[in-house]
Amino acid sequence: MMIFLFAMISFVTNLAAPMGVIVKVQFLEGSPNANFLGMLGNFANFLAYLFMGIPAGLLLQKFGGKKTALAAIAVGFIGVGIQFFSGVAESFVIYLLGAFVCGFCVCMLNTVVNPMLNTLGGGGKKGGQLLQIGGTFNSLAGTLTPMLVGVLIGQVTRETGISDVNPLLFAAMGVFALTFIVLSIVKIPELHKNTEEKTEKGKHSAWSFRHFVLGAIGIFIYVGVEVGIPATLFFFLASPKGAGVSAATAGFVAGTYWFLMLIGRFVGGAIGGKVSSKAMLTVASGAGVLLVLTAIFAPQNSFISMPVFTGSAFASVQVPISALFLVLVGLCTSVMWGGIFNLAVEGLGKYTAAASGIFMMMVVGGGVLPLVQNFIADQASYMTSYWVPVVGLSYLFFYALVGSKNVNTDIDVK
Repeated sequence: MMIFLFAMISFVTNLAAPMGVIVKVQFLEGSPNANFLGMLGNFANFLAYLFMGIPAGLLLQKFGGKKTALAAIAVGFIGVGIQFFSGVAESFVIYLLGAFVCGFCVCMLNTVVNPMLNTLGGGGKKGGQLLQIGGTFNSLAGTLTPMLVGVLIGQVTRETGISDVNPLLFAAMGVFALTFIVLSIVKIPELHKNTEEKTEKGKHSAWSFRHFVLGAIGIFIYVGVEVGIPATLFFFLASPKGAGVSAATAGFVAGTYWFLMLIGRFVGGAIGGKVSSKAMLTVASGAGVLLVLTAIFAPQNSFISMPVFTGSAFASVQVPISALFLVLVGLCTSVMWGGIFNLAVEGLGKYTAAASGIFMMMVVGGGVLPLVQNFIADQASYMTSYWVPVVGLSYLFFYALVGSKNVNTDIDVK
């Protein structure tokens, strides 16, 4: 059940960026900051984490994982419904509201799923392994979402609108309703519910651990990098000022990034019981820096035939060579979420549930960094904007090597 919820998180989250292409045409055509404004839906989705991260952790402690997840699913149904209504009302503001409400849903689900999987695995390498397996299904949903949006849009024209993806929004609401029913029946162990009437306030908290604080910053950066790379790539490929390919092709290329994340997480899940999160994060972040730098300095007028995953098979499309290197970064980002979470909560004991809520608050980076990246794309160029992921991946390399060590082992966590 937790792994399925992990997939739903990605499905809801990844609706925002490709729908931004529709928003750019329907509401923002002619604006000099169209990329920046088109990414506001994604920003609204992740902004919800800033407000809901800590409350979600408190809900988990007070009501347990099942009730928190059920509330999240109900909120998600409402959020997708608002996005559908934005197409009917042709309102950019209502679209942003729907994305914001959906953000509350995925924040609450993340707060439940991540500590549950890590604890079920017993922490350490096995906990990291379960997170990687959950991440595999997360990537599967992330692979299919931009592809489905791209297929439904086709070629972006002045007549393109949010109503073009109504079938996908209806399907999403149906999945939410069905999941609510199934989750109501399934028995879930309450591993992080606080059953005590009163708890003594100690002088320590999750913030007392240096490796957790640096890991929380790492999650902020990681989610921004993970989302910013394919989202900006989608804009770059579908824009006349970029590669100028169809939205369907752009969706397939962006979807292939998530497909490679699926492959990477599948491999990470298979070897997670033997390879430490520290080793995986070190190699992945280092390789990611090299790939993004190669994309930045690659000749922009050089095209290559690239195999893309179309949902059922592979096909070849002509894309700038930079796109190939950026898509390959998906293999690197695939293992980072589970690795950072596993390293950051290692040794936290009773502070784990509260730490999960703080982690969810920091996921707001998935809205902030892509917004910054696309502001740079508007002011300079798409490739210049990729210096943002370079800096972010460099920090994660530092965290893996140095910042992830628990130097506060003297704190009582029982």
